[in-house]
Amino acid sequence: MVRDAHKDYRYQLTCIGGFAPLYVAEEVSNNQFKIAGGKSGMKVSWQVTGVRQDAWANAHRIPVEIEKPERERGYYLHPELYGAPDEKNIEWARTRTL
Repeated sequence: MVRDAHKDYRYQLTCIGGFAPLYVAEEVSNNQFKIAGGKSGMKVSWQVTGVRQDAWANAHRIPVEIEKPERERGYYLHPELYGAPDEKNIEWARTRTL
C-alpha cells in the first residue's frame, strides 16, 4: 500500500496573459490535480505545497518561529549583510560574559 507522502495541500493558481476565475476542480490524488475555469488554451502558473509525512520529517519537525533569547536580540548571523559591525555577530553575544 502506497501512502500519500504529504498532507494539508495548499494550491496557488495565477492566470498568465489575462484575468479569469480559476479554481481547483479536483484535489491532489495519485500525484495529479485538476484546474478548472478560465479560457480554453489559457496558460496557468501553479504551485502545490504540502506538509511532508515521511518518518524523518515527522521525527524532525522545524518550528515555524523561535524567539531569540534576550541576550541575542539585536545580533545577527551575518552582521555585514546588514551594515552592522563584527561585534553584532550572534556568536559574540553568546560568548560574552555579563
